[in-house]
Amino acid sequence: MASVRPAAIAGRFYPGEADALARSIDTLLAAAKVETNAAVPKAIIAPHAGLIYSGPIAASVYARLASARDRIKRVVLLGPTHRVAVYGMALPGADAFATPLGTVPVDQAAAKQLMKLPYVTHNAEAHRLEHSLEVQLPFLQKVLDAFTLVPLAVGRASAQQVADALDLLWGGDETLIVISSDMSHYLPYADACAVDSATARAIVELSTDINHLQACGATPVTGLTLLAQRRGLNPSLVDLRNSGDTAGDKSRVVGYASFAFHEPALPTH
Repeated sequence: MASVRPAAIAGRFYPGEADALARSIDTLLAAAKVETNAAVPKAIIAPHAGLIYSGPIAASVYARLASARDRIKRVVLLGPTHRVAVYGMALPGADAFATPLGTVPVDQAAAKQLMKLPYVTHNAEAHRLEHSLEVQLPFLQKVLDAFTLVPLAVGRASAQQVADALDLLWGGDETLIVISSDMSHYLPYADACAVDSATARAIVELSTDINHLQACGATPVTGLTLLAQRRGLNPSLVDLRNSGDTAGDKSRVVGYASFAFHEPALPTH
């Protein structure tokens, strides 16, 4: 019998009923401004708070995938662990992930490839209540047609280990890389704006020195920036706001940003 990792944050981070969730995501995507002929990114960074807080910022980059909805068939999804300590990176050991919008199958062949790396393990407990991966799934389910998932919970790993894992599954146009990360936490509004702007510049400059005070997903983020250096990706900041912008309270805010990483253009002759 297939094992399914059930939704853990439905009804809290996002609506728990399918129709309400679909409407929420559709509304956020419709509000995102995307150029008609905008190129589809190879990798993105998106935030992972509740929809009311970070949903508009996430939608800003997810809307850029719509033109490739029938082309992208595999999503390699990495996010930081918040509840369970993990050494290296953890696969869920499940056959699929569920949200109110349906189930997404785990790419078992890719998981088997990753298990050859000494720092990749199976750890169902690390995934059981983890929100950083799950909150991305409704967006992916709305902007893509059928796809498989490679979900990695990232704990105590190095940027090099993350980069090597991503490189292993790089694939072609059918593979999308998604890094889940928020920015600074619980700073006053003006301080958060300054800190997050500096962090966003560092990410666009492909820094590998970003720390966990700047971004809770610093390890997967720096793994991506390291690999982006190696593969010549061109990063851009898509959206940068915080919970004071989206939910009102500016006394202590959490920062959110989204980024798109494009592969270099092929020569035309």
